[in-house]
Amino acid sequence: MLIWNLENFCRSTDFEVHRNWLAITHSLPISKWYYEDRSEWTLDYPPFFAWFEWILSQFAPLADKEMLRVDNLNYTSDATIYFQRATVIISELVLFYALKKYLTTNNMKNKNLLNILAASIFLNPGILIGNDLMCGIMFAVLLNFKHIFLYLAPAYFVYLLRHYCFQETSIQGTKTFSLKHFFFLGVSVIIIFLLSFGPFIIMGQLGQVLSRLFPFKRGLCHAYWAPNFWALYSAMDRLLIVFAKRLGWTLNESAIGSITRGLVGDVNFALLPQVKANHTFILTLIFQMASLVKLWKHPSYKNFLVSLILNGYSSFLFGWHVHEKAILLVMIPFSLISADNIALFRSYMILAVSGLYSLFPLLFKLTVHQIIYKDGKYPFLPLLSTSIYCAFGVIYSWIRLSVIYFLGKDDENQEVNF
Repeated sequence: MLIWNLENFCRSTDFEVHRNWLAITHSLPISKWYYEDRSEWTLDYPPFFAWFEWILSQFAPLADKEMLRVDNLNYTSDATIYFQRATVIISELVLFYALKKYLTTNNMKNKNLLNILAASIFLNPGILIGNDLMCGIMFAVLLNFKHIFLYLAPAYFVYLLRHYCFQETSIQGTKTFSLKHFFFLGVSVIIIFLLSFGPFIIMGQLGQVLSRLFPFKRGLCHAYWAPNFWALYSAMDRLLIVFAKRLGWTLNESAIGSITRGLVGDVNFALLPQVKANHTFILTLIFQMASLVKLWKHPSYKNFLVSLILNGYSSFLFGWHVHEKAILLVMIPFSLISADNIALFRSYMILAVSGLYSLFPLLFKLTVHQIIYKDGKYPFLPLLSTSIYCAFGVIYSWIRLSVIYFLGKDDENQEVNF
């Protein structure tokens, strides 16, 4: 009800994005969905989400058919606002199922703990818990709704391969590879992807779809820096510029305002080495592999969850063009184990405070900077400060969880001493 009644208070930055996608999927043939570019908010989600928008668009004329005109950019009306909010609320009913599924598959005697987790999952939708094959199928479906979950794919792949495709033999403690399970899992995932991308493969548009899903030309950092390693790296480059000018060092003049102009595009550094997409991929893979090795050796559910979280951390901290909202991919699964012991709880709270605060600029704009700099000087300073401040907290929580995971410091009363 709170979301429903906040008509004049604020709207999500994605409001026009989804209005435009409703218009594209409703008014244009499927062959033009991933080519339409009259709006800057082009369709850049996987096909399952595009079809989800198409389904929603079938009901949109009941509210206001004008929202479905592709050329009606930045269109708003009371009916459009209420329609979009209604679709969000209705689609989130799946959270109730996820909540019920999680609570009924965890035999918890501590009712207070159960209530805490229930509230946590309701506010932050959790992950599906079920049999391994269904887990793989549902994750494949999820990837075809939102490809950002590729961040977590390595943990799912290793866990399902080791836990589902290797079965215990009659000899205690040994496992053998199950070709049948591997076949069922592989075929199921392939079918999901063919259902999603098949029409575009037939039309010869797979390359165009992938170029929308993975726009590497957008640059290392988002317009608002995500609070990750590259935010600190970029800030260090800005700081070195100050000293370089005083010491007479040679600068890359074209990079002076490259990363602080608040625009999406290629990022150049004035003094520090340039960072390419393949560099971020290698760094991400290296840090992900560390947790995956332990998961392979000990494919328990607890290790799967922690490895999933660390995979999310690695992708968020070292990935290419990371969105600030991607921190939710770490916070949500972390919330499921945060109440297990004091060490995990404290690590999670550091992440929660840093991660949530980093999202504040998406919700409202502070005017303190405008009061101090009335001439509009340093317009990027508020966002830069928020990114740097929150990056320290996110990185610190990542280090703490890594210590807990690799050194086994997860006993009930054992704490991480730093």
